[in-house]
Amino acid sequence: MKKIFITILLSFFFVSVKAQNIPMTFHNGSFRSIPLIIPGVMNPNLSPKSNSGISLDVGQKVYFLPNGKRNSKALLFTVDTSFKKDTVLEVDEIIKKRKLELLIE
Repeated sequence: MKKIFITILLSFFFVSVKAQNIPMTFHNGSFRSIPLIIPGVMNPNLSPKSNSGISLDVGQKVYFLPNGKRNSKALLFTVDTSFKKDTVLEVDEIIKKRKLELLIE
């Protein structure tokens, strides 16, 4: 009985986490367009000095183009449960940090 309860509880937890959809805003504070790749969702091109509302599932990966070329995508971030509803993500700043991290790796 205890095993069944634990199995049901864990199943419920994983289903609720996987199904969680988080609305957020991508902000581009730079003076350049930012192309992103979000597999299975869309490939947005964030206009300069703009906001773009989007809802992403936990586990969704978001990529950017570090060299400006489609064949050189790099992981920008993966949506997880630490992302809060209606968070504004400063995408241009996140990209700057990721580019530095990629140089160090």
